[in-house]
Amino acid sequence: MNAPKEKKRVALSSIIAAVFLTGSKFVVGILTGSLGLLSEALHSCLDLMAAVITYFSVRLSDKPADKEHNFGHGKVENLSALIQTMLLLVTCGWIIYEAVHRLTTKEVIVDVTIWSYIVVVVSIVVDISRSRALARVAKKHNSQALEADALHFSSDIWSSVAVLIGLICVDFFDSHVADPIAALIVSLIILSVCYRLGKKAIDILLDKAPKQSYESVTKILDNHSEIKKYHNLKLRIAGADTFVSFNIHLEPTMSFADIHAFCDRLEKDIQQKIPRCEVNIHAEPQSLEHVDSEKYAD
Repeated sequence: MNAPKEKKRVALSSIIAAVFLTGSKFVVGILTGSLGLLSEALHSCLDLMAAVITYFSVRLSDKPADKEHNFGHGKVENLSALIQTMLLLVTCGWIIYEAVHRLTTKEVIVDVTIWSYIVVVVSIVVDISRSRALARVAKKHNSQALEADALHFSSDIWSSVAVLIGLICVDFFDSHVADPIAALIVSLIILSVCYRLGKKAIDILLDKAPKQSYESVTKILDNHSEIKKYHNLKLRIAGADTFVSFNIHLEPTMSFADIHAFCDRLEKDIQQKIPRCEVNIHAEPQSLEHVDSEKYAD
C-alpha cells in the first residue's frame, strides 16, 4: 500500500475508534456520575476532533508542491499537531477545575457498575491497538500528524488506568475522593503529552534544524575525502519531508562531469540516511582564499 493510502486508512480507523470510545464513556460517565469517566470522555471527544484534523491533514500534506507552495504542503501536519495540543490544553483546564471543585466544595456520589469497568477495560484495549498502529505508520512515513494521534491514544491508555484505579477505590474502599484524584492524574498525563507535542510542532513550524538529521549529514560530509570544506549547512522539516542545502569545496582540477557524478552520489548517501529528503548542493572550487577566509567557518 502506498504512503498516502496507508496514512489515510489508519487515520480513518482512528476516527471510528474515537467515536466508539467517546460515546461509550459519555453514556456510562453520565449514568454513574464518575468525573474520572467524564474527563476521559472529554479527552476522547478531543481525540475524535484531533483524529478528524489528522485525517484531513494527511490528505493535504501529500499534495505535491505547486507555484504557491514551493516546498509542498507538509507543514499542514505540523499545524495539525499544534492544534491538537491546544485542544488537549482545553481539556486539561476543565478537568482540573471540576476535580478541584469536587475535592474542596462538595462530595459527589459515584455509582460504580459493571459497565464502568467494561467501558474502561475496552477503552484500554482499543487504545493500545490504535496507538501501536498509528505509531507504526507514523514512523514508516515520518508523519507528525499521525505521531500526534498515536500520542493521544497512548495517553488515553495511562489515563484510563488511572480512572480504573479510581473506580476500584470507590467501589471497594468507598473512597469517593479517589475519582476526582484520578481525574487530576489524567490531566497531568495530558499536560505531559501537550508539552511534547507542542514543542515539536513549534520547533518545526519555526524551522528549527533537526539535531539528529543535522548530525547525520555532517557525518556523511566528514566521511567524504573529496570534500575539502563545507559550509552553510541548513536543514528544515515540512511534514514528512526534510530539505537539506549546503556548499562544498572540491578540487579545482575536477571536471564538471566528475563534480556532477560526485554530487549525485553524495545526494544518494544522504537520502539513504534521511527518508523523503530533498538535497540541494552548491559545489565550488577549493582555493587558498576559501581556506583563509573566516566567512566560510563552520
